[in-house]
Amino acid sequence: MTAIALPGLVSPHDLADDRQFSMNLARGLEVLRAFTATEPMLGNREIADRTGLPKPTVSRLTYTLTLLGYLTRDPGLQKYRLGSGVLSLGHPLLASMPVRQVARPLMEQLARRTGCTVNLGMRDRADMVYVDTVRADALNQHLPDIGSTRPLLATSMGRALILACPPAERTAILNYLKVHDRELYDTHRPAWEADQKLYAQHGFCHSRGDWRKDVHAVAVPVRLPQREQPVAMNCTLAAYRMPKDKLTREVAPLLLDTVRQLEAAQGLRSTN
Repeated sequence: MTAIALPGLVSPHDLADDRQFSMNLARGLEVLRAFTATEPMLGNREIADRTGLPKPTVSRLTYTLTLLGYLTRDPGLQKYRLGSGVLSLGHPLLASMPVRQVARPLMEQLARRTGCTVNLGMRDRADMVYVDTVRADALNQHLPDIGSTRPLLATSMGRALILACPPAERTAILNYLKVHDRELYDTHRPAWEADQKLYAQHGFCHSRGDWRKDVHAVAVPVRLPQREQPVAMNCTLAAYRMPKDKLTREVAPLLLDTVRQLEAAQGLRSTN
């Protein structure tokens, strides 16, 4: 049996000889992952192009997933979109995350004090995915959807999630990112190297519009019990509303204090 150090950092094609690995299930999940917010409707040929799967295989999988409610077919366009079954899969995860429940009031307080959008996220393969978001100031337009993703290295939260991992896992993630999208890796490598130093000195990461030029952010990893997947919290603010150094001088200390409170509430840090 093939050992997998970190979930998601593997291609199904690399596990063809693993008898414990269900290739049919993996292919079905790859079909579901082919859909994105910018391309919510896909035909079998488009899915085949995105997944590298043969079109006859894709046709069987979309037929099966449609019957099970994970896809919906548009007869006129002869294309598919994700069905309600996919949404139902995500709710039990969100509802059963203790850190999310404990963090919510702390995030609301932080949002009121800073005027920032405060978000909680975790890693999904080469991306970070938002699992909660709070905005107290309606003039702050940045409010990401829960479940939306951003590239790990392109965001302060993504880089904080990498830094939350032990050295061996961190190396595995970086190696995967380098192979997964070398151009994206090279583009954001300077920000990663800068945040390594910043985190070592001050305990947070800083995005100066790395992913979207009009959105700046600071982020801090959150320590959790070993059985739980690492998460990070960030504060984001539109660049035009941000006085010079507001995030690093004013917001980052408050974010660090909020994370300390969150860790203490879970018994991972002394309150003294």
